[in-house]
Amino acid sequence: MSPLPEHMANRWSSARDDTAPGNGTVYWHMLLGGDTEVRDLAALARARLSGFGGLHFTPDEWLHITTLVVGPRDKFSDSQLAEMSKAAQEALSGWDPRPITFGRILYHPQAIMLEVEPKDALEPIRVVVQRTTGSVVLSREPVDWIPHVTIAYSTACQPAGPIVGALGMRLPSRTTTIRSVSLVVQWGPERSWDWEVVSTIRFGAALGRDVGIV
Repeated sequence: MSPLPEHMANRWSSARDDTAPGNGTVYWHMLLGGDTEVRDLAALARARLSGFGGLHFTPDEWLHITTLVVGPRDKFSDSQLAEMSKAAQEALSGWDPRPITFGRILYHPQAIMLEVEPKDALEPIRVVVQRTTGSVVLSREPVDWIPHVTIAYSTACQPAGPIVGALGMRLPSRTTTIRSVSLVVQWGPERSWDWEVVSTIRFGAALGRDVGIV
C-alpha cells in the first residue's frame, strides 16, 4: 500500500469485481461498529473528505477489520458454519482482549484505510481463525496481511493528491480493544452492506456461552 497512489480507481469498474445479487461471501471480521473511538475517526475522515465525490464511505455500523475471507456462502452448509464457530470459540475461549491503536492513514487506489498498530497485534487471532476454519474447509490466504479499517472505497478515477492533501497521513491517535471476532455473510454487492452476523466469538468467554451460532 506504499508508495502513495497517483490516482484513485473505481473499485467496482466491472460487475465481475463484485458479488452478484443473491450470492453471499463468508468472512471472519472484527466488527467495530460499536466502538466510539473508531467511529469518531471515521467521522473526522468523512468531514475532511466531504468536498470530494467518487468515494463510498463505510457505514458506521459495519466498520470492521477483515480477518479472513472464507469463501462463497453456497459452498458451506449451516452445520459447517456452526462447526467453524464452535472450533473458533474453543480455540479463543482463554484469550485476553487485544489493545490496538489507530491513527495512520493508508492509501490504495481503491480505498482509504486506518492502519492497525502495532501491525502484528492481531496476527495470532488471524492464525487461530485460519486454522479453525481450515479444519472445515481449506482456505488460501496471502501471507502479507495488513490489518486495517476501510474508511472509504473509491468509486471513480481521479487524482489522489488532493485527497491525500485534505485528509493527511495521520489522524489523532486513538486506542481501542479488540474483544471478539465474528463470522459474517456478506450478501450481494459490497456497497449494499447486507450483512448477516452468523456468530460472534468473544475472547475469554466460557465455552458454550456468549456465542450465537446458526
